[in-house]
Amino acid sequence: MKSTRTAALLGLLFTTALTPGCKDFLDKQPLGTTTQDNLFKDPTNAVQAINATYDVAAWDQGPKWGDPNGQYVAQTYEWMFGDLMTDDSEKGGSSASDFGPLIELKTWNIPPSNQTITTLWVHSFTGIARANTVINNIDAGTIDAALKSRLKGEALFLRAYFYFNLVKAFGGVPLFEKTVTPAEAPNVSRATIAQTYAFIEKDLKAAAALLPEKNAYAQADLGRATKGAANGYLARAILYQLGTVNGNNHTWQEVYDITSTIISSTQYSLYPNYAAIHQDIGENSSESLFEIQFGSDNNGYGPISIGTTNNIFQNNRKTFGYGFNNPTQNLVNEFEANDPRKEVTIIKNNDYVLGILNPVDITQNATGYFNRKAAIIAPNAPESGPQNIRKLRYADILLMKAEAAAQLSRPTEAIALVNQVRARARVSTRPPGTTLGSLSYEPANTPAGTLPDLAPGLSGSALLTAIWHERRVEFAEESLRFWDLVRTGRYLNVLPADVRARAASHVATETSVNPMPLLPISLNDAQSWKLPQNPGY
Repeated sequence: MKSTRTAALLGLLFTTALTPGCKDFLDKQPLGTTTQDNLFKDPTNAVQAINATYDVAAWDQGPKWGDPNGQYVAQTYEWMFGDLMTDDSEKGGSSASDFGPLIELKTWNIPPSNQTITTLWVHSFTGIARANTVINNIDAGTIDAALKSRLKGEALFLRAYFYFNLVKAFGGVPLFEKTVTPAEAPNVSRATIAQTYAFIEKDLKAAAALLPEKNAYAQADLGRATKGAANGYLARAILYQLGTVNGNNHTWQEVYDITSTIISSTQYSLYPNYAAIHQDIGENSSESLFEIQFGSDNNGYGPISIGTTNNIFQNNRKTFGYGFNNPTQNLVNEFEANDPRKEVTIIKNNDYVLGILNPVDITQNATGYFNRKAAIIAPNAPESGPQNIRKLRYADILLMKAEAAAQLSRPTEAIALVNQVRARARVSTRPPGTTLGSLSYEPANTPAGTLPDLAPGLSGSALLTAIWHERRVEFAEESLRFWDLVRTGRYLNVLPADVRARAASHVATETSVNPMPLLPISLNDAQSWKLPQNPGY
């Protein structure tokens, strides 16, 4: 679906608001102008409206949309929370002082003015507003009923996606089902965490009922939200609640049943070569339930780009990058002997990456390692990387079901699911380009006995520990670690004592299975919306 990035022309923003008292002739529809009244009477305009909502999901920096003063919002990527705030990653960059907002996140010295969380907040609510434009207006449109149904499903999925990112980070937030006027903004209220999750679940269930399966999309539309993506995020949302604020009284049986539905749909399978998942050939593959689409262009920073700055921020400073998000020795040590996934994930000193020598200058690196999954050949504009960001993979569905099966005292089934993931890893090649000037996938020559199947008798806490280990190495540097640690009650224990104390001072006050540390609400919106701030800020 990369072409939709270029097609997101934001026609939904061209709304018309006429003041009272205008003459009748001024009340006529302007010719040749796209408005909310005619947006969904034309299929091209209707598709552009939903494309504009996807577009926000791809923003990682730029001006605050709609701000007449052009306020700038800094970079935000999920790895800044999911990897950096854990034992999997150190900040990196040109020096220990490079990029202050990341230092604040890593150390839990986070002011409400932190630019990274401000961008997450601003972009999420921008996406919600655009999704609401589709949801609230498309039923009155005159486009084909099947297209109307699909586009509404995509909008519901995206609204849930944005709210899911918010609730994980900030807890309960204002819930908007329609556009909020400036007069209404100061009177909004925060929902609870449970209420926010209930809202997300409602949207995801409605989306799943409206959306097609993956194989029903034309090739040009691959990457759009599907029934599987909606169900996958529903399973993930319930999984997170089970370990944190479970005010909606969910059960492990629900996770088991939802993941079983996805598996039985036969729409997805593990991609045969783990080393290719994050390469061009692996984009929107059989393993992909949802990923953010990017393409190549010559633009630099800002939402106008159809590429991403994600790659330049994580690539080696000796090639074309800024060198952030350095994998830790702790993560490297988690991989079992000869696991091919380690080389696919980790760049060490003087490795060849995509055929290019990558020396690691320890004066510009915090650990001696870089994230190979984000490594690409320098694009036309360094700030416009074309690599899609994988958000939900089929391996996650298998491991979520495995965890549910273990919790439901079905250890044999859980073991078989984990073993599927390990079996795929065993046959992975080396990552592409491990020799100078080459982009080929060389054999890993993995020794016999590597990554053996889990022991048949494994059960209880030992089985859960094995599943959590598998999640860590399978999804290493894919921004899931923070949320997995929090929901399983292990997060505070992996932090240094001083950082742990600060994180503990920001734990949600709602009854929670495990402590759920929250980020501060963006200062400007907390004040202008009159929202109560999160604990400790």
